[in-house]
Amino acid sequence: MSQNLACVNKRILIIDDEDHFAQVLTRSLVRLGYQTSDVNSAEQAIKIMQEQVFDWISLDLRLGQESGLNIIKRLHEINSEARIVILTGFASIPTAVEAIKLGAFNYLHKPATVKELIQAFEGEKSATEVAIEETPMSVERLEWEHIQRVLHEHEGNISSTARALGMHRRTLQRKLQKHPSRN
Repeated sequence: MSQNLACVNKRILIIDDEDHFAQVLTRSLVRLGYQTSDVNSAEQAIKIMQEQVFDWISLDLRLGQESGLNIIKRLHEINSEARIVILTGFASIPTAVEAIKLGAFNYLHKPATVKELIQAFEGEKSATEVAIEETPMSVERLEWEHIQRVLHEHEGNISSTARALGMHRRTLQRKLQKHPSRN
């Protein structure tokens, strides 16, 4: 059986608040023969999951001011068989580990290719295989990791996280808008 015939049966839901990225990914997957739908919020994702069955779900880690981690459990309650791959431009070891613990099948850093995404869905479940770099992280990266961990502990609440970190809410928002340092 050719790959195109095998993928015709796969339905993919793309949950990403970056409309352009979601549209490009959708077009690429459709060209490969996959059936896709895309939404840009947690609410829309829950709604469409209640109406349709998806085999694979590409879930952005940050959906506006929300964390994609917060809806993994709900998505699995609706469809426990769906494989969820977290796809994010804000990758960190703590969020990768947390995503896998919550039931994500895999975790990829943007920009990932369509081929990498498909391999993440088809591969074996990640057993929290997060590559730990041999060189120490920069102070900026450590700060980013800590902010992400505290943000997750406060369920994505910016004000609560800012209070816990002892910083002004606007300062925290500016830090969250920056991409993390790679090292």
